[in-house]
Amino acid sequence: MRDVGVVAFAQSDCLAANRRDDMADILAPVIAAAVAEAGIDRSEIDFYCSGSHDFHEGRTFAYIESLDAVGAWPPISESHVEMDAAWAVTEAWSWLQLGEGDLALVYGIGRGSLARDLDQVSRTMLDPYYLAPLSPPRHALAGIQAQALLATGRVDETDLAATVARSLADAESNRHAQRSGRPSIEELLAAPYVAAPLREHDCAPVGDAAAVLILAAGDRARELCERPAWIRAMDHRIDSHYPGSRDLTRLETVEIAASRASAMAGFGPGDVDVAELHTEYSYAEPLLATALGLGPDVVLNPSGGPLAGNPTTATGLIRIGEAAARIRSGSADRALAHATSGPALQHNLVSLMEGDG
Repeated sequence: MRDVGVVAFAQSDCLAANRRDDMADILAPVIAAAVAEAGIDRSEIDFYCSGSHDFHEGRTFAYIESLDAVGAWPPISESHVEMDAAWAVTEAWSWLQLGEGDLALVYGIGRGSLARDLDQVSRTMLDPYYLAPLSPPRHALAGIQAQALLATGRVDETDLAATVARSLADAESNRHAQRSGRPSIEELLAAPYVAAPLREHDCAPVGDAAAVLILAAGDRARELCERPAWIRAMDHRIDSHYPGSRDLTRLETVEIAASRASAMAGFGPGDVDVAELHTEYSYAEPLLATALGLGPDVVLNPSGGPLAGNPTTATGLIRIGEAAARIRSGSADRALAHATSGPALQHNLVSLMEGDG
């Protein structure tokens, strides 16, 4: 297997709503920043892969607009996934493993604020016969899973508030974060419910942003980056689309993906220094930490995570970029990145990375 690693990463500020810029306007400066960080010319990039979702844009083939920022002439090798761009990383990583080229650029754009009713959009991913006709709000489905977790006695609402407080405090050092601060646990617990036991701060804010990641293989990566974040393994698994048919307090797809990734990488989640988890709700952190087998010494979401900013379809990509950044800076030797898609943590991706030495 070829050594393939992250050599550059850039992202835009996560805004509650960006009505000034179109997809290309948001993306262009982020691509320029990533390319500049890698010290390459765009003509050197062998493959482009992106992630976005037409349902959030309200039009078909919306991602074509983003190609204005990429530059499709002279002709380029390009692909797209209709979901979070973390899955575009898996495609680009696999493409480089085939030896088709040495450089790939992956980007994701999230503009969840465009939807007048995001709940109406999220319902389209539900079972069309039994669940979608009930029109459950997305926070309600998450609330059911959160309540199931609390019923096990493994965590309580104070634990959820502590997760939020830590995430927002960590986000103060993240200049791209949409929200940050230092609320007390008492203040958080005094807030009203939006879908018991979840309060507004327990739910990631919808935002607009773009992120770009550059992958390089072998010696090319070493030429471009003093300390590449080598992606040693990636695996993703999907569960039943009907939440009622699975145990919502156990994430079997996460367990399987982590096990497969560990076998490929030669080390597991218990060996990492930092983990960036796709936690769109506060209860997801303890649920994921248990499924992954993360120890108490693993630093969780030092960027603030999605609770500090959630640009739909770019959030998972940002988790990979943030985890890789810790390795590239030397603050971590090994890292885990997680991305999710679908209701109640249905589809899960696990990536394991490490630095040299």
